[in-house]
Amino acid sequence: MTKPQSTPNGTKNLVHQLFSRPYLLLVLTALFWGGNMVAGKMAVGEIAPTNLVAGRFLLGFLVILPFALPHFKTDWPKIRANIPFLAFAGGVGFAGFNLFLYLGAQYTTAVNGAIEQASIPMMVMLANFAFYGVRTTWLQILGVTSTIFGVIFVATAGQPLRLITLDVNTGDGLILIACVIYAAYSVLLRYRPNIHWMSFLATTFMFATLSALTYELVTGGLPTMLFNFTNVTNTGWLIVLYTGLFPSIISQLFYARGVELIGANRASLFINALPLFGAILSVLILSEKLHPYHMVAALFIIAGITMAEFAARTNKKTKQND
Repeated sequence: MTKPQSTPNGTKNLVHQLFSRPYLLLVLTALFWGGNMVAGKMAVGEIAPTNLVAGRFLLGFLVILPFALPHFKTDWPKIRANIPFLAFAGGVGFAGFNLFLYLGAQYTTAVNGAIEQASIPMMVMLANFAFYGVRTTWLQILGVTSTIFGVIFVATAGQPLRLITLDVNTGDGLILIACVIYAAYSVLLRYRPNIHWMSFLATTFMFATLSALTYELVTGGLPTMLFNFTNVTNTGWLIVLYTGLFPSIISQLFYARGVELIGANRASLFINALPLFGAILSVLILSEKLHPYHMVAALFIIAGITMAEFAARTNKKTKQND
């Protein structure tokens, strides 16, 4: 009689199968990142945004540190030489983006927040064109225009003319600021030091934690920090656990493996699924409603992303054949 496979070996085989399937890894990555907006909405009344940011990245730092330590020995000279950039990446790119995202979640729906994040790739493209002279085709410009219009359509609840009077929901405005911050971070990643991704995450997570705590101290002082900390609910701590493990670490691990298996260009397409998953999770978990203007905006955004991606890939193939 054949003995059943032991649990450790069975688990090892499951992990091996998972890490051999790039598309599953990348879909899960987009799903977990999309869940970050839902977590931010669920956190309202359960944990202060600054506490959530600090707790999330502190947990991420503590979890990844043991795995990053061996790489620190090799990477330390480069880390020390690039402290300003790493501090910016953690304090602004990670902490700043999520702080504005969670602040915005207090005033708008998670569906809006998820869809509005579709503007990030387009902002990156515009910044690369404006500051680094990256060539842009007419189809990419049309795609950018379509996507930005879709995002404006969401932020103004289907009345884009409200933008003329700056009549935009506070929460949507905060989330769009978050998108600008993350787009700036993404563009400046070209200056990232050549260090192991675990060293990069451990260092930037540390700076993200310090930045969130510093912001809370400066804006509210120690009494406010202690009050917020002691008033975190059980749900709030569960949200810290989710955001600290899944969007922060597991998604980064899955994305890195996906890039390794199928390349960065193909893997990056899956990031565009983040708004879709975020919107779906908002409806399923938070029971939020989809309005007609969401559907219209989604059509503009999907069309814009499709045109921009097609143009970028066609341009790359043309260069390779030259």
